Amino acid sequence: MNLLVEAFKWLVAPEQWEGNTGLQVLLGQHLLFTLLSVAIAGIIAIPAGWAIGHTGKGREIAVAAAGIARAVPSFGLLILLVLLFGVTHKPEAALVAFVVLAIPSLLAGAYTGFEAIDRKTVDAARSMGMTEWQILLKVEIPLGLSLLVGGIRAAALQVVATVTIAAYVNLGGLGLPIITGLNLRRFDMVLGGAVMVAVLALVLDLLLALAQKAAIPRGLGSQRTSPKNQDAGRLQEQDKELT
Repeated sequence: MNLLVEAFKWLVAPEQWEGNTGLQVLLGQHLLFTLLSVAIAGIIAIPAGWAIGHTGKGREIAVAAAGIARAVPSFGLLILLVLLFGVTHKPEAALVAFVVLAIPSLLAGAYTGFEAIDRKTVDAARSMGMTEWQILLKVEIPLGLSLLVGGIRAAALQVVATVTIAAYVNLGGLGLPIITGLNLRRFDMVLGGAVMVAVLALVLDLLLALAQKAAIPRGLGSQRTSPKNQDAGRLQEQDKELT
């Protein structure tokens, strides 16, 4: 309990919010790495996932590649890339490491969103004369958007937690007070930094959870959540069987 009080005192101390290493600066660095990493990973993974989901080809390769990316230790990859890129390109090395971490979740969210769509819906769109591009843009992407946002949510949470290791190569972020506190045996500093990372992750998770809910098509969402609609559907099926 005393440690929690000391951590709170450390967080609200004015000197922690001043200078080039103030908590607001570290928070900005942390967010910048997170957003850039997820955005670049999205540019790579989302079109690839949509192509896999639309064509049904390459899923095994994507699953294998995602498994390999998840198996690579983030800290080890960061150190390796820093050595390969050189000490003058540490931000680029860190960005690549975080992009690799974010790609599996985004890729999975993109193609599973398409796979979850009832094939009858796609076949109906095709029978109406819609082109493949029209099916992709007007049917598959809107219906698969919720699971894609779920993939973005998972990727963002993984990256925001892992960006703390950027401080090991002097790139700042909210991992800096954690690492500095461990070296100085200032556990109030360690806990304070950890609390800020946790709060940031919770805020991002809440915002993306709301976005995921909003991404569900209105009619589809009401059908899933409304018992009246489910009962009406069952009654319609029974009427068809009777007739």
